[in-house]
Amino acid sequence: QVQLVESGGGLVQPGGSLRLSCAASGFTFSSTSMSWYRQAPGKERELVAIISQLGRSTNYVDSVKGRFTIARDNVNHMVYLQMNSLKPEDTAVYYCKVPGTDYWGQGTQVTVSS
Repeated sequence: QVQLVESGGGLVQPGGSLRLSCAASGFTFSSTSMSWYRQAPGKERELVAIISQLGRSTNYVDSVKGRFTIARDNVNHMVYLQMNSLKPEDTAVYYCKVPGTDYWGQGTQVTVSS
C-alpha cells in the first residue's frame, strides 16, 4: 500500500531550475529517511540525495553538491528536490525512494537542453 508519486519534471534550459516533489503515503513517513535517485539513458541508477527523518541531515552525490537541495515536510508527507544551475548531464528520470526498501515512485523525466 506504499505509494510514492513524483511530479515537477520537465524540459529546462542549461542554467535553469526545477523543483521535484514526491508525495508519500502508506507508511510512517516521519520514521524513515527519504532519498532521490536518477537514471540517465545507458547508465546505472545512482543515488542523488538523502535526507534524515527530521530533515536535519542531508547528503549528496558530488556531481550535484552546491546545486541541488533535498528537503522534506513531515506534516504533509512530502519530499522535495530543488535543482538549480542545471546541466545537460543532469538529464535523467528522477525517482524518490524509501531507503532500505524496494519502494520506488514511478519517476519523473528531467531534460536539460537548449
